Amino acid sequence: MDYRLLKYFKTIAEEKSISRAASVLHITQPTLSRQLKAFEDELGTSLFYREKKELHLTDAGHFLKDRADEILHLTEQTEKEFTTHKELLFSGHISIGCVEADNSDTLALILEELVTDYPQVTFTIFSGTSHDITDKLDKGLLDLAILLEPTTTNKYEKIRLPRKEQWGLLVPEKSTLANKSYVEPIDLTFSPLLCSGRKEIQNMLEAWSGNYFKNIKIIGTYNLIFNIIPLVDNKVANALAIKGSGTDWNSQGIKFLPLNPPIETECIVAWKKQRALTPVVHEFIKRMKYAFEA
Repeated sequence: MDYRLLKYFKTIAEEKSISRAASVLHITQPTLSRQLKAFEDELGTSLFYREKKELHLTDAGHFLKDRADEILHLTEQTEKEFTTHKELLFSGHISIGCVEADNSDTLALILEELVTDYPQVTFTIFSGTSHDITDKLDKGLLDLAILLEPTTTNKYEKIRLPRKEQWGLLVPEKSTLANKSYVEPIDLTFSPLLCSGRKEIQNMLEAWSGNYFKNIKIIGTYNLIFNIIPLVDNKVANALAIKGSGTDWNSQGIKFLPLNPPIETECIVAWKKQRALTPVVHEFIKRMKYAFEA
C-alpha cells in the first residue's frame, strides 16, 4: 500500500475536507480528488461519505484510519531511527594503522570521500611496521589496518588492494650498482645490506636469493624507511625496500633498482574477526569493498 496515499487519506480524514487537506498537503484539490478516487477504486470500497458539507469516515474508512495511523507512525519512527543512526556516523571516529607502501594513497582517497560526505567524521592515522600495527589492532587500539604482505592474517577479515608492491634495492645514485637497470641475487653480496626486521621479509629475501643468501651481509634492520635514507646516501649500506615507500628517491640522492627475478607482494585492509564495529568503520569498509571487490 502506497505510503503517500495513506498520508493523503489520513489528512482528508483529519481535515474533513478535500480542499483543506489539499492546502495542508500543498497539492491541488483536483489532484487530491483523483488520488482519493483511485485509492477507493483500488480498495473496492468508499472511505468517506458527505454530510453537512463535511467528509466523514465510512466503516471501512474507520478501519483503514486505525491501520493508517499504525503504519504511518511505524514509518515515521523508522525514519527517525535511521536519522539517529546516520548522526552516529556523522560524528564518528576511525583509527587506522598504515604501513609505508604504494597503496597508502588508497587510504587517502577513501578518507577524502568519507569526510566529504560526512564532514564531522574524524580520524587518526598511525604509521608503523606491520608488527606495531597488528599489535595495536589486536589490542583494539586501531579499527583497521593497511598491511603489507607477507604477514599472518588468519585472525583478520581482509580486502586486497589493487596495486602490487614492487620490491627492490635502494642504492646511492653515484654508486656503481646504480648504473644497472635491476638487481640480481649476486649483486647483494658485494655491499652491506639493510633489511626490514620482520622475519617474514627476511625469509622472503632468503627464498629469492637462494644459495647467495649465505653471502649477503645484513648489517642492520629497520622499521620505517625514512630512518635509513641517510645511511644509504652515505654509502654505509644498501637497503631492501618497496618502491612505494618513498615519494621521490632521486631527489634524495637515492636510486631504486627493482629485483630480478621480480618480487611483488600485496597490501590488504584488515580488521579483527567478530569484533563489533562502529557505524563509521562499517561505512569505511563498505566503501573499500565497493571500490576494490566489484
